[in-house]
Amino acid sequence: MTLETILPPERALFDVPGGSKKRVLEFYSTFIAQNTPSLDSQEVFSRLIGRERLGSTGIGNGVAIPHARSPHCKAPIAGFLKLAEPVDFDAVDGEPVDLVFVLLVPEEADDAHLALLAQVAGVMNDVETRSTLRKSASQQELHERLVDAIRRQAPSR
Repeated sequence: MTLETILPPERALFDVPGGSKKRVLEFYSTFIAQNTPSLDSQEVFSRLIGRERLGSTGIGNGVAIPHARSPHCKAPIAGFLKLAEPVDFDAVDGEPVDLVFVLLVPEEADDAHLALLAQVAGVMNDVETRSTLRKSASQQELHERLVDAIRRQAPSR
């Protein structure tokens, strides 16, 4: 399973209103629940915010990777948000976040969860990728650039 297979174009969200970490996570929780019948927005939000309480998922360089397990998640689900304005995410470097990669995985998806998180971190740690994503002018362009970055980062088989 790769990030590319779990991140369809409609889940690469462009110019998302920010405001705060909480609002961004509420926005995503509502969005994903509307598009995934098995998920409840309050449950998703509660799990994402619960994970943030363990330690911020803001990894630095304006990037956050909020993630959580959900018993109602049948397969891993990814979402990407390019925020209209950066928000304070309590990131490790203290910088505000404008690129948010969200992962939801089934309760029992240990290895898959870790492998997907590693893929996301690899993609988002690339300076050129972050710069290119920030220059995206539309949702379609954002998704295309993200998929290109995922393909470049993926190990060749």
